[in-house]
Amino acid sequence: MSTQPRRTWLPFLNADIPAACDTPAKTAAFELELGCKTLGIEAPALQVMPDMGESYEIKDGVITGGERGVLYGVYAWLCAKAAGEEPPAGPQKPFYALRMLNCWDNADGTVERGYAGRSLWFEDGRLDWDGPRIRQLGRMLSSAGVNVLCVNNVNVRADAALLIEDEGLPELARLAAEFRRFGVRLMTSIEFSRPLAHGISTADPLDGEVQRFWRERADAVWAAIPDFAGFLVKADSEHRPGPFTYGRTHAEGANMLARAIKPHGGVLVWRAFVYNCMQDWRDTSTDRPKAAYETYAQLDGQFDDNVILQVKNGPFDFQVREPVSPTFYAMPNTRLALEVQLAQEYTGQQIDLYAMPPMWKELAQALPPETVSAVAAVSNLGRDDNYTGHPFAAVNLYGFGRFAWDPQSDPEAVTRRWARLSYRLPAAQEDALVDLLMHSREVYEKYTAPLGLCWMVNPHNHYGPNPSGYEYDLWGTYHKASRDAVGIDRTASGTGYLEQYPEALRAQYATPEACPDNLKLFFHRLRYDYRMADGRTLIQRIYDDHFEGCAAAEAMGEALKSLEIPEPDRAEALERMEKQIKNAREWRDVVNTFFHRLSGAEDEKGRKIYD
Repeated sequence: MSTQPRRTWLPFLNADIPAACDTPAKTAAFELELGCKTLGIEAPALQVMPDMGESYEIKDGVITGGERGVLYGVYAWLCAKAAGEEPPAGPQKPFYALRMLNCWDNADGTVERGYAGRSLWFEDGRLDWDGPRIRQLGRMLSSAGVNVLCVNNVNVRADAALLIEDEGLPELARLAAEFRRFGVRLMTSIEFSRPLAHGISTADPLDGEVQRFWRERADAVWAAIPDFAGFLVKADSEHRPGPFTYGRTHAEGANMLARAIKPHGGVLVWRAFVYNCMQDWRDTSTDRPKAAYETYAQLDGQFDDNVILQVKNGPFDFQVREPVSPTFYAMPNTRLALEVQLAQEYTGQQIDLYAMPPMWKELAQALPPETVSAVAAVSNLGRDDNYTGHPFAAVNLYGFGRFAWDPQSDPEAVTRRWARLSYRLPAAQEDALVDLLMHSREVYEKYTAPLGLCWMVNPHNHYGPNPSGYEYDLWGTYHKASRDAVGIDRTASGTGYLEQYPEALRAQYATPEACPDNLKLFFHRLRYDYRMADGRTLIQRIYDDHFEGCAAAEAMGEALKSLEIPEPDRAEALERMEKQIKNAREWRDVVNTFFHRLSGAEDEKGRKIYD
């Protein structure tokens, strides 16, 4: 692993952090001196007030904050100065106390759904990392506002289960020390059935021996890492073990683990991604988006106070377009975390551009920030030189941190700050880059899945179009396109999914006329000759979107060529844009041909659709 500095949004901070900087406050002093020297500016004073925690204030030439807050304040001040902007005024504090990255890294060095290279800290079944790169990553996370890193895959495999065992804890503690200096705490995913590997005959959460096992493990973990954040659990999902095996509820399973770690101040994050992954496509009574609500809404108020139920932003699985999961509205007496995916599994895989800050603004508008108590994101990190595969995918990592700090942050301002810090382009070119990124999600959506349809991707690798790829599979991912109509009726007269929402939202989606265009086929089954509000037929809208989306991708490519992005980022971005344009053309032609063959409807504009 190379130790050369890598391009980030912190180009003025590229020296390694000395070992003496073993706390966030010491790191803050070092970073401030280094940053001011690089930028050629005078440094403000620092004042640490431990009772301020993660809060800070910049006032009268002094950055004041808690042990971690003063570091956030230094990064905020330096980034503002580097960007030619004013530092934030008045007291600053994060909206969410837990702002976490979920890393799907495996102990063998692979990353599940990873599109930026191998793991930054695993190789050959053990923890193995390059110190300068990890410390540079710590800078990146802290400067964005991320404060918890769950280092291993939620699908706990093989040697990753040893992280919390006696043989794995010393190295985990050393990794925790690297991130501690940046105010980033570690968390690990654990396997619910781990007691079975220790000669215990059951993993029943109500069994006394099982409870004792987890208490002892918790004692050992926190003895090695006193500021350890907690455990993350995926249970009873996609063949993972869980409490259902023993006839117990998920509240009983989560509470058992939460009580084992509560004396140490730990939190138990329990993923709500539970559904029938062995569904018969002939079964029209089962609708996968209903699953999380049906499993958890009835358990509201039954989880202990150090349990956080982590719910995906939509009811499916990080699709191009989904409504907000109704589970968020159904559990006012449960601590909830919003889970999003930076790794672009279904949104271009860090090849196609898909800047996410606008999506998070939509989430904040649809889901009042106080509805949830934490936010988490599936990481887009890897060992590639630029950390995120596509150099512009870094805007999603940075943007997530800013959203987690302030869910009301302006997506364009965040995107512009990232672009300005990363590249220092002339004003017109900066505008062009920001415009390209801000519209990238809209472009991707147009040339891929139309009007709220999901799962039109190639099975397994999830890149590129395959409208029938999952249509007769086990995963409950159907669009049921026929010669006459497409989409799922999820109203009361259909699957009933819409009934899981509060009344105001039910009214918003209840009829095709009321439902926003971008979710029409998620909530309704419509004939191809259905007239949209603008007078076009549904089938014509599908054709138009795909032709327009592909043309927009081609225009993005031309715009990118005109930008003076520094090397090697420019070459990397242009290479990936070529792949994106090829992908957009494939989506356009495959989807349009698919619906043309079903409907028999011609394109009113006479464009090429293949027979």
